[in-house]
Amino acid sequence: MNNIIEVNNLRKTYGEVVAVDEVSFNVKEGEIFGLLGPNGAGKTTTVECLQGLRQSFTGDVRVLGLNPHDEAQDIRRQIGSQLQESALPDRIKVWEALDLFASLTPNGLDWEALLEQWGLTEKRSASFSSLSGGQRQRLFIALALVNDPKIVFLDEMTQGLDPAARHVAWDLIRAIRDKGKTVVMVTHFMDEAETLCDRLAIVDHGTIIATDTPQGLINTYASKINVLFSTDQSDISYLEQITEVEKVTKHGSRVEVKGTGAVLAVVAHSLVEHGITPSDLRVEQPSLEDVFLNLTSGAPKTKVTA
Repeated sequence: MNNIIEVNNLRKTYGEVVAVDEVSFNVKEGEIFGLLGPNGAGKTTTVECLQGLRQSFTGDVRVLGLNPHDEAQDIRRQIGSQLQESALPDRIKVWEALDLFASLTPNGLDWEALLEQWGLTEKRSASFSSLSGGQRQRLFIALALVNDPKIVFLDEMTQGLDPAARHVAWDLIRAIRDKGKTVVMVTHFMDEAETLCDRLAIVDHGTIIATDTPQGLINTYASKINVLFSTDQSDISYLEQITEVEKVTKHGSRVEVKGTGAVLAVVAHSLVEHGITPSDLRVEQPSLEDVFLNLTSGAPKTKVTA
């Protein structure tokens, strides 16, 4: 896939405050690319620079081959954007908002079709103030798509939504990608990034710590697996002889085995050989949250790209 966004050494300051510090990454056409990090990490500033909403930054940035410094208007005609602080007048109706946005883009999509695609048909004449959080997010996505963009920017799209509404929003994001669009999403939710993103960059204090697929990051920075079970057998030292096992800890009847690779399979096999068949045998797989905690714990940081 071709790079649809290329960012090299992007730096943005506000006086003496460095919001984005020499950030470099690329986004491939047709993927969901995530910027993951805590609040204040510089994620929103980064995507606003890409959209030409922030100026006076340094570095070489290309979006659809265009420079946000000099060709911001041309970029905005080809992108859709759901900003972190999105809002509409309370009394505006759903259809009125879509009709208004469509009027600004003569060659855009049929907003009537967007009503149906994003489950807003029954709310066609509802005012913005009457919509639920999930319905508002659907409307914001429809508005971001009405100009038939090549790239869609979504900034903290699911913040403040209940779990059910978040999962609905996730389905909507996948649907955007499935329609051939490129999605750049900003989030501080680890599960969201791990579930949705084809690739992502972890951002902290204005810098990118690592860039890879979610699983690639997990394999590199949080490969340890925990196997947990209970047993009354006092001597389980044989587990420490297994190649995949790094550490065995026993507290009373509770046992925790830390290891890598196929540690679950080999530990289970060894237990059966020694007459132990624990009914509570379970495994804790590493997650993107483990990666983030490891990378931001104060240990030396290594920038990795993939």
